[in-house]
Amino acid sequence: MHRQSWDDLRFVLAVMDHGSLSAAARELGVNHATVQRRIASFEQQNGGPVFARSAQGYTVLPDRVRVLEAAREVGAAVQSVQRLMRGGQVQLSGVVRVSSTDTICTTVLPGFAARINRRARQLRIDLLCSNAHLDFSRMQADITVRPAKNLPDDMVGEAVGRLSFAVYARPGAPNLWLGLGGVLQRSLPAVWLAEAVSPEQIVGAADSFVAMTRMVQEGMGRAVLPTLLGDRAEGLVRLPGIAPEMSVPLWVAGHAELVDLPRIRTVRARLVSYLRAELARLDA
Repeated sequence: MHRQSWDDLRFVLAVMDHGSLSAAARELGVNHATVQRRIASFEQQNGGPVFARSAQGYTVLPDRVRVLEAAREVGAAVQSVQRLMRGGQVQLSGVVRVSSTDTICTTVLPGFAARINRRARQLRIDLLCSNAHLDFSRMQADITVRPAKNLPDDMVGEAVGRLSFAVYARPGAPNLWLGLGGVLQRSLPAVWLAEAVSPEQIVGAADSFVAMTRMVQEGMGRAVLPTLLGDRAEGLVRLPGIAPEMSVPLWVAGHAELVDLPRIRTVRARLVSYLRAELARLDA
């Protein structure tokens, strides 16, 4: 890759990180046409298209993902050498996208993002909040934090603790239940509800534990919630002895082809340590 390609690379990586020309242009402080021109230059000099274009934006072609990530790391290494030669310290830089459920994204991950921001100003953490599993093969996320019995074959990671559940209600609420819908219908609490609670007792449902917590706070009935949410929710109390103890492993994982990239490997290791300490503190 010659000099012009390295100059164009930062434009390519900005589009890779943001998914659109306009967002990349704003970050780089240039206009839309400049970004488009520099991407075309990079593609012409390096053997063809890098992105799949669609109405939803720009997505890196699967066979180009590893190449671009390797180029990013080489570029970062060159900058690190330059800083060391000037007496500076090696810094983490770039964007790492961390996906998780709404429960994890609204409780423990903001604290981690803030800690990274204080210690590594050149490194940006993007939180992707979704209860559905993101498609890692299309580079929608670099790291996932997921409650699951086990990981898919193409993912590698480690369990940092367990996500526990309990029954909660607002004092004085009716002896009725809130159910789970959408992607949460396959969750452990949903399986127990289907076996233990008759449909006539269910007065509402949600595909989000965060939304369900608010419904319980409104006094609609009782629900099985992650203890990370239920224990923090103002006005709610645990109702012991109604449901069996329920918990699932909480994994920090990534796509097998990307886990050894220095930027992602470092953030994943720090995230594992942070979550283990945080979960231990919350369970204490």
